[in-house]
Amino acid sequence: MSRTEADHYWMTRALQLASEAAAKGEVPVGAVVVLEGGEIGAGFNAPVSGCDPTAHAEIRALRDAASRVGNYRLPGATLYVTLEPCTMCVGAIVHGRISRLVYGAAEPKAGAVESARRTLEEPHLNWGVTSVGGVLADRCSEMITEFFSRRRAEIRRLRKQSSGKE
Repeated sequence: MSRTEADHYWMTRALQLASEAAAKGEVPVGAVVVLEGGEIGAGFNAPVSGCDPTAHAEIRALRDAASRVGNYRLPGATLYVTLEPCTMCVGAIVHGRISRLVYGAAEPKAGAVESARRTLEEPHLNWGVTSVGGVLADRCSEMITEFFSRRRAEIRRLRKQSSGKE
């Protein structure tokens, strides 16, 4: 399997995890950690349901992988995530010694790889992570857009209902 094929395969897996988040009312972001061609960790967003502001998909996938491997360092591993990671998640990726990051959609407001910040390029970091963005970006972006569109429609419906205009 070529690297491009592998990236598409694992991003599809991350999209499946993102669907699980959406089904629970969470922002649909999924992540999977792959080492030597096999999945060693997986996660999806759960900050609302878990009452945990750190329960981003990337953090949950890294925790799962570290637990399975028995080490908080994961050199040689690739993290696939459907949305460009935020600053917190980029920090965890560096601390976890992930070697490669592959993400789908850019996150213009909080993305810390290429959009709002370029955290991986900061010279003081003691670990280098290569990154590739835009893998299955249309599918990843569409999932987020649909989620927020449904959420806004529900909010409008509830506002109309509470104001008696329904």
